[in-house]
Amino acid sequence: MTFFERYSFGVCTYLGERFNISISKIRLFFIYSSFLAVGFPFVFYFFAGIVLDIRNYVKRVHTRVTDL
Repeated sequence: MTFFERYSFGVCTYLGERFNISISKIRLFFIYSSFLAVGFPFVFYFFAGIVLDIRNYVKRVHTRVTDL
């Protein structure tokens, strides 16, 4: 596991599992489309990462509250 995979948001992994697509194909899509769209996919990636991070945080807090 590389440094980026370990500390990234996991957006490509989430999308790959959700839509049953290879994770490497999604990563390549983000890389190639960022060259064509002048960085817009990076904005989408970080926005999706923040949303996924908040979603995971809410799940963890909800689990702790229901365990009481």
